[in-house]
Amino acid sequence: MNELKNIKPFNLQLILFILLFVLTFGNKTLFAWVYPEHRDIAALAIQNLNKTERTILDKLWASARVGYESRLPESIIDNSKGHIDFPSWSAIAGDHSCSAESMLQTVLETKWILDVSEIAAELKVNLSEAENRYQLINSLRDSDNKLQRADPEYATRAGSNSVHFLISLPKVSTTAKEYTMACFSDGVESNALAAYSYFHLSALLKVSNLIEKELSPEERSKLILSALADEAFALHFIEDVFASGHVAGTWGDASQRKGTHDYYNEKGLAATTWDGKQVILMGDAYMRPQDAELAAKTVQMSIEQFIDVAVGKINPDFLNNVQFSNEPNDFNVCKIDQIPPGFESEAVHFLAPTLITTPKPGLATGLGAMPRFRSELGLFVGAAPSLRGLTYSSGFGQEQNTAGGMGSIEAAIRFGVGLEGVLNESGDGLVFLDLGWRQDGSSTMSFGATPSLEQAGAITAAIPARDAFTFRLRMPFWLIPGDLIIAVPLLIVSPETYTNMAVIAGNGGLIPWQSGIATPIGRFQFMLGREIGISFYGLGGNHDAMLIPDQAEGTKLVQFRSTQFDLPILEYRPFRTFSLDQSSSLVFQLNFGFDIPHSETVLVPEGSKVPELKTIYYLGIRMAFDWRYYY
Repeated sequence: MNELKNIKPFNLQLILFILLFVLTFGNKTLFAWVYPEHRDIAALAIQNLNKTERTILDKLWASARVGYESRLPESIIDNSKGHIDFPSWSAIAGDHSCSAESMLQTVLETKWILDVSEIAAELKVNLSEAENRYQLINSLRDSDNKLQRADPEYATRAGSNSVHFLISLPKVSTTAKEYTMACFSDGVESNALAAYSYFHLSALLKVSNLIEKELSPEERSKLILSALADEAFALHFIEDVFASGHVAGTWGDASQRKGTHDYYNEKGLAATTWDGKQVILMGDAYMRPQDAELAAKTVQMSIEQFIDVAVGKINPDFLNNVQFSNEPNDFNVCKIDQIPPGFESEAVHFLAPTLITTPKPGLATGLGAMPRFRSELGLFVGAAPSLRGLTYSSGFGQEQNTAGGMGSIEAAIRFGVGLEGVLNESGDGLVFLDLGWRQDGSSTMSFGATPSLEQAGAITAAIPARDAFTFRLRMPFWLIPGDLIIAVPLLIVSPETYTNMAVIAGNGGLIPWQSGIATPIGRFQFMLGREIGISFYGLGGNHDAMLIPDQAEGTKLVQFRSTQFDLPILEYRPFRTFSLDQSSSLVFQLNFGFDIPHSETVLVPEGSKVPELKTIYYLGIRMAFDWRYYY
C-alpha cells in the first residue's frame, strides 16, 4: 500500500491576509491529544495485552530494533532519556511527521525528536501538577513554544486538511457500516477513521508477508520495522477519535472548527459509541484516566489484530491483490486531502470489530446539529474608545523642567485580523489598524515656575488642552518589531519559512517572552514592540499654541505641532467575552512614549526669535474597551 501514486497534492493554504502588509498563515492546525496523552494511551494498550500477545509483540520489537539499539530501547515501553519507545511513535505520528516513512526517519535519525520527547515528558509532569485551568494553560504555552522551536513545522504540519477529525454524521439513521463507507468515499475530506484504516491495513499487509515469504534476518527485521511504523501511524488517528473536540465534527470555516474543537475539548462531550456504550469524552490536555482507558481498549484491539496477522492466526485475504512494499508507507496526510479510494465492504467488515468501539460523531449542519463555537480567527471591524492618564517629564520649553500629569479621551475605529491562540490561549497573532481622534486635557504643571501661575488654572498650563488624529498599529514580530513586513519576500522564495516565522511571532516570538500569562484575575502580556500608537497634534485647523518662558526675551506665545509616539509595555485583560461573531474585552496598558514638537512659530511678541523646543517623555496608563465584529 505504499502503493498509491498519482494522488493529486493539496498545497498548504494561507487563508488570511494580515491587514495592510503581511500575508500570514491559515490556522486549521487542530491536533487531538497532546504528545504525552497519545503515548499514555498506546502504552496502556500494550500493558493490557495478555501474556502470549505481549511476548509476540516483544519479539517483533526485538527484531525491529536490530541496528538501532542506541535509539530504540530494549523494552518496547521505555521512555528513558535518549530513547524513543514504540508508544511514543503514535504521538510523533501526524503531529510531528506526515507519513509513516517520515515518522520512522524522524525517530531513527533526528536529534530534535529527542528534544521533543523530553519536552513532552516535562509537559506530562506539569499537567499532572496543574491545580487549576490557568496553570494548565501556562504549561501548554511553555510546552508549545518549546515544541515549536524544536520542531519548526509543528504548528503548520496538519494545516492542509482535517485528517485528525471525524467527519460529521450524515443523518441520525446512518448505520456503522454506512458511516464507515462514507469515510472512504470519493470526494470526502481526509478523516481520522479513514487514515487509521488505511495505515492499519498497510501494516497488516506487511506482517502477513512474514509467514508467506522466505526472508533473511535482515529482510525480516526491516519488514517488521516498517510494519510497526505503519501501525503506530494508524494508532495516532484511532486515538484521535476519542478526543471530544474531534467527535463534534468538522463542518464550518476555520474559525468555527477551532472554536468548536477548543470548547468541547475543555468542557467535554456526552457521546455514544457505535456498539451502544454511553460515554463522556474529554479532549487534549484534559484527558482523565477513564478517557485513556476507553481509547486504549480500541488501540489494544488494533494491536491484537496486528499480532494475529503476524503469526498467521488470521489472514486478511482481500489484501492479497494489493501491491506489496517492505518500506514504511509514504502517503502524506499533510499534503493530500483525501485518503486513497479502494476500501471495499470486505475491508470494512474486517475492521468492524475495532471501528464499532469508536464514538459516533455529531450531526452535520442542520436540525439536531451540536452547538458550534467560534474562535477569534478572521477579519473584523471594531471600536476602541479609551482613556489615558500620563505623567510627563516636563514641558516643551528648555526652561520647563517640572513634571506633571495629563488626562485624555479617545475614540477609534478598528480594522484587523484576529489570529489569537494559534497553538493555545496564550498566543497572540492579533493584527489591527486603529484610526481615531483624541482630546487631551491641559497639563497639571504651569508654563513657568512662579507660584502664582499655579492658581490660574488651565490657561497657564505648560501643555495646553489640544486634540489629535491618532493611528495605532499592532502586529506580532519574530525577533524584532516589523520583521514580518521586512521578510515578506520570503513568501516567494520560501513560503514555509515565512509561515513558521509567523507562527512563532504569534506565540510570543523567537524568544517567547511575549506569550500571554493566564491568571485567575485575567491575562497579562509583555508586548514592547508589538504595538505602536502615533498621534498627530495640530492638524485640525490652527496649530496648537502655548506659553514658553524665555529668560532673554520674556514669555512668548508659540504656535506648534507635535507628533507623539506611544509604546505599550505591559497589557492586562481582566475579562474577555466572545459570542458567535463578536468579542469584547477591557484592556489596561502600561505604556511610555515621547512627544516631538515641530513647525513652531512665535505669535507674540511678533517677529521675535523662535525658541528651541525639546522632546518630552511620559509614562502612563491606558484603559481601552476592545469591541470587535467578525465577518
